[in-house]
Amino acid sequence: MATQAGVQPAVTQPGSEGPPRALLIGLSLGYFMVLLDMTIVSVALPAMADYLDVGLSGLQWVTNGYTITFAALLLTAGWLSDRFGGRRVFLWGLVAFGVLSGVSALATTLPVLVALRLALGAAGALLLPSSLAVITNAYTDPAMRARAVGSWAAITGAALAAGPVVGGVLTDTVGWRAIFLINVPLALASLLITVKMAPETALKQRGGLDLTGQISSVVALAALVYALIEGPDKGWGATGVLIAFALTALAVVTFLVAEVRAGDAAMIPLRMFRSPGFSPAVGAGLLANFGLSGLLFVLSLFFQEGRGYSPVVTGLVFLPLTLPTAFNPIYTGRLVGRIGPRRPATLGFVLMGVGALLQAPFTGNSALALAATVVGLLAFGFGVSFALPSLVAGMSSTVPAEFAGMGAGVLNSARQVGASLGVAVLGIVLNLSSSSADGTRWALVTGGLVLLLGAVVTSTGLRGKAPAAK
Repeated sequence: MATQAGVQPAVTQPGSEGPPRALLIGLSLGYFMVLLDMTIVSVALPAMADYLDVGLSGLQWVTNGYTITFAALLLTAGWLSDRFGGRRVFLWGLVAFGVLSGVSALATTLPVLVALRLALGAAGALLLPSSLAVITNAYTDPAMRARAVGSWAAITGAALAAGPVVGGVLTDTVGWRAIFLINVPLALASLLITVKMAPETALKQRGGLDLTGQISSVVALAALVYALIEGPDKGWGATGVLIAFALTALAVVTFLVAEVRAGDAAMIPLRMFRSPGFSPAVGAGLLANFGLSGLLFVLSLFFQEGRGYSPVVTGLVFLPLTLPTAFNPIYTGRLVGRIGPRRPATLGFVLMGVGALLQAPFTGNSALALAATVVGLLAFGFGVSFALPSLVAGMSSTVPAEFAGMGAGVLNSARQVGASLGVAVLGIVLNLSSSSADGTRWALVTGGLVLLLGAVVTSTGLRGKAPAAK
């Protein structure tokens, strides 16, 4: 395997046995920023709608513009990280994310903002695999590496918990543009730390980039999301919508043919899906984020437009959902270690589904409705914190060892595809309804049923056993 000439060791502190803690903080800041951007926007959507004078479809594009490119380019970002070095790609991503975030705060029209969101998703995709590559290279001791990766992964819960609250506070006190500006100092701090402390990473021999697979996957996802978002407004028989559906089908066929021909050099080697349990884990990941992102989108609009909550209050109301994701994954990891991933994942999906369905009958503004919201969101939050870590464990225990990193990338991509589809499909439900309360009710029912389907998938298909006792 070729390595980069002059690879630098990790900078260490005197008397320490590994890289300084600041390096992990710098790398985790980049990851935190990427995840924060997925949730912080939701609470600011009504304020954006007022300023930009856009309707529901415009808000769906603001949300999905980020997740479309993030989902479609994650695997290519991993290829770039291997080919050019994780440190270099991470720095590219930080600069791009910081600059694009600052420019996004200046947007005055919807097309410009959506274009910037698409670019931000691409920059975010660069940061995720490259930060993990730098951690893997910097922490040579297996035990220290495991702790570092665990701390890095725990950022997921912190970002989900912080997003709605921070977004609400910034939107209420400064304005919706501040939700983008907050990324600028975060990116700068991460950049300064990484430039100083991150080691160079070894370059890996990789085959050529699977351009056909990459382009066709982006086209398929973008065309499908376009058709789902624009269909209710333009009409399902409109020329542009029909062309989008046809383009989706053509791109999917092109993608599958390209991946079969490329074999193990494909962007997504199809051999991975022969492993029992891998396909259910990926499918369940898609369903989980369908429900999570769809619910955040629908309820953020309902709380402010239907119940009249301010952005700050909306962020606080989401705390029962977001707080469990900040601490419960630690317990979930231990539970999966004892009994395997299938039962915790199934429990998580049941809790998410029940949490969504519990809120559906109570879309008024009474004390009982608020109590149902709190209890439903709490169940949903614990469900997320059980399901997602279990899916990662289920995937990693079934995919062939040589595809471990790629399998994680496929799972993450599937989750972001699910996020895009959740916002698009539940947006259709809102569009077809006569009122905000009615639309929210049916969106919660739809999302809840999808999540209960996820419970069926994990209970019947997820594999992976608890480690044998030593």
